[in-house]
Amino acid sequence: MEQARLVISGLSGGSGKTLVSLGLSRLFARRGLAVQPCKKGPDYIDYAWLALAARRHAACLDSYFLGDASLLRQFSRLCARRPSDLALIEGNRGLFDGRDVEGSCSTAHVARLLKAPVVLTMNCAKMTRTAAAIVSGIANFEPDLPLAGVILNNVAGERHGTMLRRAIETYTDIPVMGILPRLRENPLPERHMGLSLNTEDNEVHAVLDHLANLLEEHTDAGLFLSLARTAPHLPDIPHADVPTRTENRVRIGYVQDKALWFYYQENLDALHDAGAELVRLSLFDTKPWPQVDGLYLGGGYPELFAEEISSSARLGDIRALSLSGRPIYAECGGFMVLCDALLLEGGPRPMAGLLPPRPRFFRRPQGLGYVTACVVAPNPFHPMGSVWRGHEFHYSRCEWPEGPLPSCCLTLSPGTGMYEKDGVRYDGLLTRRTFACWTHLFAPAVPHWAERFVAACALR
Repeated sequence: MEQARLVISGLSGGSGKTLVSLGLSRLFARRGLAVQPCKKGPDYIDYAWLALAARRHAACLDSYFLGDASLLRQFSRLCARRPSDLALIEGNRGLFDGRDVEGSCSTAHVARLLKAPVVLTMNCAKMTRTAAAIVSGIANFEPDLPLAGVILNNVAGERHGTMLRRAIETYTDIPVMGILPRLRENPLPERHMGLSLNTEDNEVHAVLDHLANLLEEHTDAGLFLSLARTAPHLPDIPHADVPTRTENRVRIGYVQDKALWFYYQENLDALHDAGAELVRLSLFDTKPWPQVDGLYLGGGYPELFAEEISSSARLGDIRALSLSGRPIYAECGGFMVLCDALLLEGGPRPMAGLLPPRPRFFRRPQGLGYVTACVVAPNPFHPMGSVWRGHEFHYSRCEWPEGPLPSCCLTLSPGTGMYEKDGVRYDGLLTRRTFACWTHLFAPAVPHWAERFVAACALR
């Protein structure tokens, strides 16, 4: 398999890798190249920005979800399904940071697996010759790491940049591919606030164009493309052809708006491939929703728009779908919309009222990171006894009405879930055929999900 590809990583969070990834994606897209942005690790916000920068759906490459063989197969299928001139993969955290001291599931591990050249971004504030020691250490820390270049970020001026470059080129054979100046203001705003995947948002595109201009002025962008094209041939990996479904087709609505927009494109693709016609909906539609056979409610920030959601007539559409027995699958923010109310500083905000808990919000995350889910009760979407991997990301915690806690369909280990009882953490509420959980899933890692969702929708 021939595919130009490049990994952008860093020493840690805050090194500048997101700035570089977004800037390069927008710069190459502006030049007419098809850029396939990818992200290593579960991060809906970075996925959204990468997609906007490249004007193309971003993809998830995560070896915790998929394992090595499945990740290679997923990358092969991505390249076949959406051909591109360049696959640009943004890492997460530090280059070698993984789930354990061996660095399993790290960005370095994914880069070696994909045989993708790595460009390291470094925050060089108040540093000169030490930068060479760091680069030398990174280059020699793990065998076979394809470290191919370094970008120096947060550089104080021309003299500072010259000293950094000379030190790195004197003591290492890693080329310096760009020197980015210290910026007076953070060019990336608080990325979760107000981002609603509105591709016509001029402010968002102005930010991305500014990053592209920064990379164009302070790096030789052609070097990145040339480097990506040196990535060696990957063995052709068999992957299942996308089935052509012509019968038992169903309509599944999915809410994608300013409140709910956390979706992996791979999840929507999986539903389509399983036989679903997808209909995009919004909680803020002024007219009743069209008829659908099922509903998918992804994550997001419903708490930022709680007043509008409370007064939305579309909550009635959701209640009607659930009461009629049509399948609804809700994750995190979508789960919160199904609850009795959201507990905010200004008081409770009523939601759809289909589920009893009231999520209360906190300043710090209440559930964050990878989880392993075990299915312990029958439901339409996950077979009993199955075990699958997902992740949590929520700042709220369920408060329950007095009385016994309801039964849940999932146990999590690790994870937070909806409540803990006798040392076991539970998630996944079911009422009728409405299933809601904190846990986000990645469909390629949970292959039964889309088929069962579509099959449930086909049942009348």
